[in-house]
Amino acid sequence: MSMAYEFDFKVAQKYDAFFEKGRARHYLNLEIKLISSLIRPMPGKRLLDIGCGTGLSLEPFVDLGMNLTGIDSSAYMLDKAAERLGHRVDLHRGMAEDLPFDDNAFDTALLFFSLEFSDRPAKAIEEACRVAREQVVIGVHNRYALQNMVRRVKGLFFPDMYSRAHFFSVWELKTMMVSILGKVPVTWRTTVQFPFISGRLVSKAESFSLVQYSYWGSFIGMCIKPVPKFRTRPLALETRSRKIYNPATGLVSGFRVEE
Repeated sequence: MSMAYEFDFKVAQKYDAFFEKGRARHYLNLEIKLISSLIRPMPGKRLLDIGCGTGLSLEPFVDLGMNLTGIDSSAYMLDKAAERLGHRVDLHRGMAEDLPFDDNAFDTALLFFSLEFSDRPAKAIEEACRVAREQVVIGVHNRYALQNMVRRVKGLFFPDMYSRAHFFSVWELKTMMVSILGKVPVTWRTTVQFPFISGRLVSKAESFSLVQYSYWGSFIGMCIKPVPKFRTRPLALETRSRKIYNPATGLVSGFRVEE
């Protein structure tokens, strides 16, 4: 992926450690649960993770009988993904804006925490729609969530990878979809509504549909159905009339239209 932030060796080493424990793991579990509900994984389905990083977003799907592929621009992140996933996932190095795959090569294309770091997010979505036959699923940080506002302010004083990320809103994503695809089916939900607390009760509350349709959750999950549109035009038919002769009476009894 053409990155606004370069994921180097140091970032790759710290990335997994950040999600291994505490509240960050709680956030990740909620985010993966939402993404999985949008993908609806089934055995035999082909899933491409664009900007797969260290493979954290692919790991929940490896035992579900799916055909999994990951692509990332960072060789360091791919090395970590290979350590995590082994030969269970087909890994490639490449850019989201120029995917090295044929049209409709996958059933689902996933952009999980990667669109924020693309220099050309609209092009990345366009490419995802090209290679996905059924749906494109996007997971991003919500621009208007309190947690992400804190991250952005903190990044002004202590630069990190979030300092160079572009945070999206539900409205911004939907507007981008319309400009790229026209009016296609789009569904969305959010999670991590309560970013500063965790626990079983919070996790249960996060699963309620009414809660997930909030515009203020820290994480946005969106599913796009890139429905193809076909232009049709009337088919011109040539018609001829033919007389019907009745041999019994020796008279013409009518006309028949032939196409």
